[in-house]
Amino acid sequence: MFSSEQNSSKPMKYGELIVLGCNGSLPGGERGRRWSRFGLVKRPTANGAAKVHTHTHTHTHAVISNTSQHSVSYTLSWAETVVVEYTDDNETDMYQIGRSTERPIDIVVTNTGSGGHGNGPVRSLQSTISRFACRIVCDRTPPYTARLYAAGFDCSRNIFLGEKAAKWHTFGGQMDGLTTNGVLLMQPARGSRPAVWREISVCGNVFTLRDPASPQNRGKQVKDESPILLDGSLIDLCGVTLLWRSVEGLANSPTSSHLEALRLRLNAARPQCPVLLSTLAFPSLDGPRPRRPWAYMTCGHVHGYHPWQGREERDGGRRECPLCRSRGPYVPLTLGRVSGVYTDAETPSHAFVPCGHVCSKGTAEHWSKTPLKRGTHSFHPACPFCLRQLRRDRPFVRLIFQGPLD
Repeated sequence: MFSSEQNSSKPMKYGELIVLGCNGSLPGGERGRRWSRFGLVKRPTANGAAKVHTHTHTHTHAVISNTSQHSVSYTLSWAETVVVEYTDDNETDMYQIGRSTERPIDIVVTNTGSGGHGNGPVRSLQSTISRFACRIVCDRTPPYTARLYAAGFDCSRNIFLGEKAAKWHTFGGQMDGLTTNGVLLMQPARGSRPAVWREISVCGNVFTLRDPASPQNRGKQVKDESPILLDGSLIDLCGVTLLWRSVEGLANSPTSSHLEALRLRLNAARPQCPVLLSTLAFPSLDGPRPRRPWAYMTCGHVHGYHPWQGREERDGGRRECPLCRSRGPYVPLTLGRVSGVYTDAETPSHAFVPCGHVCSKGTAEHWSKTPLKRGTHSFHPACPFCLRQLRRDRPFVRLIFQGPLD
Protein backbone atom coordinates (compact mmCIF):
# COMPACT_ATOMS: atom_id res chain seq x y z
CA MET A 1 0.00 0.00 0.00
CA PHE A 2 2.74 2.46 0.93
CA SER A 3 6.27 3.04 -0.24
CA SER A 4 8.67 0.61 1.42
CA GLU A 5 11.58 1.84 3.46
CA GLN A 6 14.67 2.83 1.54
CA ASN A 7 16.80 -0.15 0.53
CA SER A 8 20.32 0.20 1.89
CA SER A 9 21.73 -1.28 -1.33
CA LYS A 10 20.31 1.59 -3.39
CA PRO A 11 21.77 5.12 -3.52
CA MET A 12 20.61 7.35 -0.68
CA LYS A 13 17.71 9.55 -1.80
CA TYR A 14 17.23 13.11 -0.51
CA GLY A 15 13.69 13.45 -1.85
CA GLU A 16 11.65 13.83 -5.04
CA LEU A 17 10.42 16.68 -7.20
CA ILE A 18 7.07 16.21 -8.94
CA VAL A 19 5.95 18.39 -11.85
CA LEU A 20 2.35 19.47 -11.29
CA GLY A 21 -0.10 19.53 -14.17
CA CYS A 22 0.89 16.53 -16.29
CA ASN A 23 -0.78 13.66 -14.36
CA GLY A 24 2.28 11.44 -14.42
CA SER A 25 3.51 11.82 -18.00
CA LEU A 26 4.82 14.67 -20.14
CA PRO A 27 3.06 15.22 -23.49
CA GLY A 28 6.30 14.97 -25.46
CA GLY A 29 7.52 11.85 -23.70
CA GLU A 30 9.93 11.38 -20.82
CA ARG A 31 13.60 10.93 -21.58
CA GLY A 32 17.04 12.19 -20.70
CA ARG A 33 16.82 14.88 -18.03
CA ARG A 34 13.19 15.74 -18.78
CA TRP A 35 10.75 13.83 -16.59
CA SER A 36 7.54 14.47 -14.66
CA ARG A 37 9.17 13.11 -11.51
CA PHE A 38 12.78 13.45 -10.36
CA GLY A 39 14.53 11.65 -7.54
CA LEU A 40 17.44 13.56 -6.00
CA VAL A 41 20.00 10.89 -5.15
CA LYS A 42 23.27 11.27 -3.27
CA ARG A 43 26.08 11.78 -5.76
CA PRO A 44 29.18 9.56 -5.79
CA THR A 45 31.25 12.74 -5.40
CA ALA A 46 30.11 16.01 -3.86
CA ASN A 47 29.65 18.93 -6.28
CA GLY A 48 28.50 21.69 -3.94
CA ALA A 49 29.88 25.23 -3.95
CA ALA A 50 30.40 27.65 -1.05
CA LYS A 51 31.27 31.35 -1.36
CA VAL A 52 34.68 32.47 -0.14
CA HIS A 53 35.53 35.94 -1.52
CA THR A 54 33.66 39.07 -2.56
CA HIS A 55 35.37 41.84 -4.52
CA THR A 56 34.55 44.68 -6.88
CA HIS A 57 35.94 44.40 -10.39
CA THR A 58 35.99 46.70 -13.39
CA HIS A 59 37.10 44.00 -15.85
CA THR A 60 34.37 41.44 -15.35
CA HIS A 61 35.17 39.37 -18.41
CA ALA A 62 38.59 38.36 -17.11
CA VAL A 63 37.07 37.07 -13.90
CA ILE A 64 34.15 35.22 -15.45
CA SER A 65 36.37 33.53 -18.05
CA ASN A 66 37.91 31.45 -15.25
CA THR A 67 35.60 28.45 -15.55
CA SER A 68 37.47 26.40 -12.97
CA GLN A 69 35.59 28.08 -10.12
CA HIS A 70 31.99 29.07 -9.47
CA SER A 71 31.11 32.75 -9.18
CA VAL A 72 28.16 35.12 -8.99
CA SER A 73 28.43 38.45 -10.82
CA TYR A 74 26.30 41.41 -9.73
CA THR A 75 26.41 44.18 -12.34
CA LEU A 76 25.88 47.52 -10.59
CA SER A 77 26.67 49.69 -13.63
CA TRP A 78 28.50 49.45 -16.93
CA ALA A 79 31.74 50.21 -15.09
CA GLU A 80 31.29 48.29 -11.84
CA THR A 81 30.58 44.64 -11.08
CA VAL A 82 30.74 42.85 -7.76
CA VAL A 83 31.96 39.27 -8.13
CA VAL A 84 31.44 36.65 -5.41
CA GLU A 85 33.80 33.71 -5.78
CA TYR A 86 32.86 30.20 -4.68
CA THR A 87 34.96 27.18 -3.86
CA ASP A 88 34.19 23.46 -3.90
CA ASP A 89 32.08 22.25 -0.98
CA ASN A 90 32.62 18.58 -0.20
CA GLU A 91 29.76 18.54 2.29
CA THR A 92 26.89 19.19 -0.15
CA ASP A 93 25.36 17.98 -3.41
CA MET A 94 23.97 20.55 -5.84
CA TYR A 95 21.16 19.97 -8.35
CA GLN A 96 20.33 22.63 -10.91
CA ILE A 97 16.91 23.17 -12.50
CA GLY A 98 16.01 25.19 -15.58
CA ARG A 99 14.80 25.34 -19.15
CA SER A 100 18.27 24.88 -20.66
CA THR A 101 19.32 21.48 -21.95
CA GLU A 102 23.01 22.24 -21.39
CA ARG A 103 24.99 19.98 -19.08
CA PRO A 104 24.98 22.18 -15.94
CA ILE A 105 21.21 21.61 -15.71
CA ASP A 106 20.32 18.35 -13.96
CA ILE A 107 16.54 18.73 -14.26
CA VAL A 108 15.09 20.18 -17.46
CA VAL A 109 11.62 21.70 -17.09
CA THR A 110 9.23 23.31 -19.56
CA ASN A 111 6.08 25.36 -19.17
CA THR A 112 2.93 23.59 -18.07
CA GLY A 113 -0.60 24.92 -18.16
CA SER A 114 -4.22 23.86 -18.30
CA GLY A 115 -5.48 22.24 -21.44
CA GLY A 116 -8.92 22.99 -22.77
CA HIS A 117 -10.38 19.84 -21.23
CA GLY A 118 -8.02 19.33 -18.34
CA ASN A 119 -6.21 16.51 -20.09
CA GLY A 120 -2.69 17.72 -19.37
CA PRO A 121 -0.13 20.41 -19.98
CA VAL A 122 0.30 22.54 -23.02
CA ARG A 123 3.52 24.17 -24.07
CA SER A 124 3.63 27.94 -24.29
CA LEU A 125 4.79 29.50 -27.55
CA GLN A 126 7.47 31.33 -25.56
CA SER A 127 8.79 29.87 -22.33
CA THR A 128 8.76 32.02 -19.20
CA ILE A 129 11.14 29.73 -17.29
CA SER A 130 14.74 30.87 -16.89
CA ARG A 131 17.41 28.81 -18.62
CA PHE A 132 19.21 28.43 -15.29
CA ALA A 133 16.31 28.95 -12.89
CA CYS A 134 17.34 27.64 -9.49
CA ARG A 135 19.44 25.16 -7.57
CA ILE A 136 18.79 22.80 -4.68
CA VAL A 137 21.67 22.08 -2.31
CA CYS A 138 21.48 18.98 -0.09
CA ASP A 139 23.66 18.15 2.89
CA ARG A 140 25.46 14.85 2.39
CA THR A 141 25.21 13.99 6.10
CA PRO A 142 22.11 13.50 8.31
CA PRO A 143 19.55 14.96 8.48
CA TYR A 144 20.21 15.53 4.73
CA THR A 145 18.71 19.02 4.70
CA ALA A 146 17.72 20.37 1.25
CA ARG A 147 17.79 24.13 0.59
CA LEU A 148 16.49 26.17 -2.34
CA TYR A 149 18.45 29.00 -3.98
CA ALA A 150 17.48 31.25 -6.88
CA ALA A 151 19.49 31.06 -10.12
CA GLY A 152 21.77 28.33 -11.39
CA PHE A 153 25.36 28.30 -12.60
CA ASP A 154 25.80 28.32 -16.37
CA CYS A 155 28.36 26.51 -18.52
CA SER A 156 31.00 28.98 -17.35
CA ARG A 157 30.10 28.20 -13.72
CA ASN A 158 28.79 31.73 -13.38
CA ILE A 159 25.53 33.29 -12.23
CA PHE A 160 25.07 36.68 -13.88
CA LEU A 161 22.66 39.31 -12.54
CA GLY A 162 22.41 42.22 -14.98
CA GLU A 163 21.77 45.89 -14.27
CA LYS A 164 17.98 45.46 -14.35
CA ALA A 165 17.91 42.60 -11.85
CA ALA A 166 17.07 43.37 -8.23
CA LYS A 167 20.31 43.32 -6.22
CA TRP A 168 21.65 44.94 -3.06
CA HIS A 169 24.45 45.07 -0.52
CA THR A 170 23.81 43.08 2.64
CA PHE A 171 25.21 43.48 6.13
CA GLY A 172 28.95 42.89 6.18
CA GLY A 173 29.57 44.01 2.61
CA GLN A 174 28.07 40.93 0.96
CA MET A 175 25.73 40.92 -2.05
CA ASP A 176 22.38 39.30 -2.75
CA GLY A 177 19.79 39.51 -5.50
CA LEU A 178 16.64 38.19 -7.15
CA THR A 179 16.25 36.71 -10.60
CA THR A 180 14.15 38.48 -13.22
CA ASN A 181 11.44 35.82 -13.39
CA GLY A 182 11.61 34.98 -9.69
CA VAL A 183 11.85 31.75 -7.71
CA LEU A 184 8.92 31.29 -5.33
CA LEU A 185 8.55 28.89 -2.42
CA MET A 186 5.48 27.97 -0.38
CA GLN A 187 5.96 25.89 2.73
CA PRO A 188 3.12 23.62 3.91
CA ALA A 189 0.76 25.08 6.49
CA ARG A 190 1.70 24.36 10.08
CA GLY A 191 -1.05 24.63 12.69
CA SER A 192 -2.59 28.10 12.62
CA ARG A 193 0.17 29.39 10.34
CA PRO A 194 -1.24 29.59 6.79
CA ALA A 195 0.72 28.62 3.72
CA VAL A 196 1.94 31.70 1.85
CA TRP A 197 4.17 32.22 -1.15
CA ARG A 198 7.62 33.74 -0.60
CA GLU A 199 10.45 34.68 -2.94
CA ILE A 200 13.91 33.13 -2.56
CA SER A 201 17.09 35.07 -3.32
CA VAL A 202 20.36 33.95 -4.89
CA CYS A 203 21.83 33.54 -1.40
CA GLY A 204 18.79 31.67 -0.09
CA ASN A 205 17.18 34.46 1.90
CA VAL A 206 13.37 34.63 2.15
CA PHE A 207 11.32 37.68 1.12
CA THR A 208 7.69 38.64 0.69
CA LEU A 209 6.58 38.85 -2.93
CA ARG A 210 7.65 41.85 -4.97
CA ASP A 211 5.21 44.56 -5.98
CA PRO A 212 4.41 43.86 -9.66
CA ALA A 213 4.63 47.60 -10.32
CA SER A 214 8.20 47.74 -8.97
CA PRO A 215 9.92 44.47 -9.94
CA GLN A 216 13.39 45.88 -9.24
CA ASN A 217 12.52 46.43 -5.59
CA ARG A 218 12.72 43.40 -3.32
CA GLY A 219 10.00 42.53 -0.83
CA LYS A 220 10.45 42.59 2.92
CA GLN A 221 12.86 40.00 4.28
CA VAL A 222 11.25 37.33 6.46
CA LYS A 223 14.09 36.50 8.82
CA ASP A 224 12.30 33.78 10.78
CA GLU A 225 11.75 31.68 7.63
CA SER A 226 14.31 29.64 5.71
CA PRO A 227 14.68 28.09 2.23
CA ILE A 228 14.81 24.58 3.72
CA LEU A 229 12.50 22.28 1.77
CA LEU A 230 9.89 20.44 3.80
CA ASP A 231 7.63 17.58 2.76
CA GLY A 232 4.93 19.25 0.67
CA SER A 233 6.88 22.42 -0.21
CA LEU A 234 5.93 23.98 -3.55
CA ILE A 235 8.42 25.68 -5.89
CA ASP A 236 7.22 28.01 -8.66
CA LEU A 237 9.61 28.88 -11.50
CA CYS A 238 7.31 31.22 -13.46
CA GLY A 239 5.88 28.61 -15.79
CA VAL A 240 6.15 25.34 -13.91
CA THR A 241 5.30 24.33 -10.34
CA LEU A 242 7.23 21.59 -8.56
CA LEU A 243 6.17 19.65 -5.47
CA TRP A 244 8.90 18.48 -3.07
CA ARG A 245 8.34 15.20 -1.28
CA SER A 246 10.76 14.09 1.41
CA VAL A 247 11.81 10.47 1.82
CA GLU A 248 9.76 10.27 5.02
CA GLY A 249 6.72 11.74 3.27
CA LEU A 250 6.98 9.31 0.38
CA ALA A 251 7.19 6.40 2.83
CA ASN A 252 3.75 7.39 4.14
CA SER A 253 2.20 8.07 0.72
CA PRO A 254 0.30 5.68 -1.53
CA THR A 255 2.31 4.03 -4.26
CA SER A 256 1.39 3.75 -7.93
CA SER A 257 0.54 0.09 -7.40
CA HIS A 258 -1.83 1.05 -4.58
CA LEU A 259 -3.60 3.56 -6.84
CA GLU A 260 -3.93 0.83 -9.47
CA ALA A 261 -5.45 -1.48 -6.84
CA LEU A 262 -7.98 1.24 -5.97
CA ARG A 263 -8.87 1.59 -9.67
CA LEU A 264 -9.50 -2.14 -9.92
CA ARG A 265 -11.60 -2.02 -6.75
CA LEU A 266 -13.76 0.77 -8.20
CA ASN A 267 -14.29 -1.23 -11.39
CA ALA A 268 -15.01 -4.42 -9.43
CA ALA A 269 -18.01 -2.66 -7.86
CA ARG A 270 -19.50 -2.54 -11.40
CA PRO A 271 -20.86 1.02 -11.37
CA GLN A 272 -23.81 1.43 -13.73
CA CYS A 273 -24.96 4.14 -16.08
CA PRO A 274 -28.52 4.86 -14.82
CA VAL A 275 -29.67 5.78 -18.35
CA LEU A 276 -28.06 3.17 -20.59
CA LEU A 277 -27.88 0.55 -17.80
CA SER A 278 -24.36 -0.34 -18.92
CA THR A 279 -21.39 -1.13 -16.71
CA LEU A 280 -18.79 1.61 -16.40
CA ALA A 281 -15.04 1.19 -15.87
CA PHE A 282 -12.11 3.53 -15.33
CA PRO A 283 -9.55 2.79 -18.07
CA SER A 284 -5.97 1.99 -17.18
CA LEU A 285 -4.77 4.95 -19.25
CA ASP A 286 -6.28 8.27 -20.25
CA GLY A 287 -8.11 8.57 -23.54
CA PRO A 288 -11.54 7.77 -24.96
CA ARG A 289 -12.99 4.48 -23.78
CA PRO A 290 -16.52 3.26 -24.47
CA ARG A 291 -17.16 2.47 -20.79
CA ARG A 292 -15.43 5.52 -19.32
CA PRO A 293 -17.46 7.21 -16.55
CA TRP A 294 -18.76 10.74 -17.01
CA ALA A 295 -20.24 12.94 -14.30
CA TYR A 296 -22.39 16.00 -13.83
CA MET A 297 -20.22 18.47 -11.94
CA THR A 298 -23.13 20.17 -10.18
CA CYS A 299 -24.61 17.12 -8.47
CA GLY A 300 -21.91 14.45 -8.83
CA HIS A 301 -24.11 11.79 -10.45
CA VAL A 302 -21.99 9.41 -12.52
CA HIS A 303 -23.18 8.22 -15.95
CA GLY A 304 -21.77 6.79 -19.12
CA TYR A 305 -21.55 9.15 -22.07
CA HIS A 306 -24.95 9.52 -23.71
CA PRO A 307 -27.15 12.12 -25.42
CA TRP A 308 -29.96 13.36 -23.22
CA GLN A 309 -33.49 13.76 -24.53
CA GLY A 310 -32.30 12.77 -28.00
CA ARG A 311 -30.04 15.79 -28.50
CA GLU A 312 -26.59 17.09 -27.70
CA GLU A 313 -26.55 20.02 -25.34
CA ARG A 314 -24.74 23.06 -26.70
CA ASP A 315 -25.23 25.46 -23.81
CA GLY A 316 -21.53 25.96 -23.12
CA GLY A 317 -21.09 22.28 -22.27
CA ARG A 318 -23.83 22.40 -19.62
CA ARG A 319 -26.35 19.59 -19.45
CA GLU A 320 -29.27 18.58 -17.30
CA CYS A 321 -28.78 15.53 -15.08
CA PRO A 322 -31.47 12.92 -15.83
CA LEU A 323 -31.67 11.94 -12.15
CA CYS A 324 -31.96 15.26 -10.31
CA ARG A 325 -32.53 17.79 -13.12
CA SER A 326 -29.66 20.01 -11.98
CA ARG A 327 -27.74 21.71 -14.78
CA GLY A 328 -23.98 21.99 -15.05
CA PRO A 329 -20.84 20.79 -16.81
CA TYR A 330 -20.85 17.17 -17.98
CA VAL A 331 -17.28 15.90 -18.21
CA PRO A 332 -15.36 12.60 -18.47
CA LEU A 333 -13.74 11.37 -15.27
CA THR A 334 -10.00 10.72 -15.13
CA LEU A 335 -8.24 9.14 -12.19
CA GLY A 336 -5.34 11.14 -10.76
CA ARG A 337 -2.29 8.93 -11.31
CA VAL A 338 0.41 10.90 -9.48
CA SER A 339 0.68 9.20 -6.11
CA GLY A 340 2.94 11.92 -4.73
CA VAL A 341 0.20 14.57 -4.75
CA TYR A 342 -2.19 12.42 -2.68
CA THR A 343 -2.50 13.29 1.01
CA ASP A 344 -3.84 9.86 1.98
CA ALA A 345 -4.48 6.38 0.60
CA GLU A 346 -8.28 6.51 0.70
CA THR A 347 -10.55 5.47 -2.16
CA PRO A 348 -10.95 8.05 -4.96
CA SER A 349 -14.41 9.46 -4.30
CA HIS A 350 -14.35 13.12 -5.35
CA ALA A 351 -13.72 14.98 -8.59
CA PHE A 352 -12.23 18.41 -9.13
CA VAL A 353 -14.53 20.93 -10.79
CA PRO A 354 -14.51 21.59 -13.69
CA CYS A 355 -11.79 19.24 -15.04
CA GLY A 356 -13.09 15.92 -13.66
CA HIS A 357 -9.87 14.49 -12.23
CA VAL A 358 -10.73 12.00 -9.49
CA CYS A 359 -8.93 11.57 -6.16
CA SER A 360 -9.63 11.01 -2.46
CA LYS A 361 -11.65 13.47 -0.39
CA GLY A 362 -8.64 14.53 1.68
CA THR A 363 -6.58 15.19 -1.43
CA ALA A 364 -9.38 17.26 -2.98
CA GLU A 365 -9.76 19.31 0.19
CA HIS A 366 -6.01 19.96 0.41
CA TRP A 367 -5.53 21.20 -3.14
CA SER A 368 -8.76 23.21 -3.14
CA LYS A 369 -7.15 25.34 -0.40
CA THR A 370 -3.72 25.61 -2.03
CA PRO A 371 -3.22 28.69 -4.23
CA LEU A 372 -1.03 28.03 -7.27
CA LYS A 373 0.40 30.73 -9.50
CA ARG A 374 -1.80 31.59 -12.45
CA GLY A 375 -0.25 33.86 -15.04
CA THR A 376 2.17 36.51 -13.87
CA HIS A 377 0.81 37.81 -10.60
CA SER A 378 -2.38 35.95 -9.59
CA PHE A 379 -2.80 32.87 -7.41
CA HIS A 380 -5.77 30.49 -7.40
CA PRO A 381 -6.41 26.87 -6.36
CA ALA A 382 -5.96 24.51 -9.29
CA CYS A 383 -6.15 20.80 -10.01
CA PRO A 384 -2.70 19.28 -9.33
CA PHE A 385 -3.16 16.82 -12.20
CA CYS A 386 -3.84 19.36 -14.98
CA LEU A 387 -3.45 22.82 -13.35
CA ARG A 388 -6.90 23.89 -14.49
CA GLN A 389 -8.25 26.56 -12.16
CA LEU A 390 -10.92 25.27 -9.78
CA ARG A 391 -14.32 26.83 -9.33
CA ARG A 392 -14.36 29.23 -6.41
CA ASP A 393 -17.83 28.31 -5.14
CA ARG A 394 -17.42 24.53 -5.52
CA PRO A 395 -13.87 23.34 -6.23
CA PHE A 396 -14.75 19.64 -6.02
CA VAL A 397 -17.80 17.38 -5.89
CA ARG A 398 -18.56 14.03 -4.27
CA LEU A 399 -19.22 11.41 -6.90
CA ILE A 400 -22.45 9.39 -6.70
CA PHE A 401 -22.17 5.96 -8.30
CA GLN A 402 -25.12 3.67 -8.99
CA GLY A 403 -24.46 0.00 -8.28
CA PRO A 404 -25.61 -2.90 -10.47
CA LEU A 405 -29.33 -3.64 -10.43
CA ASP A 406 -28.72 -7.36 -10.01
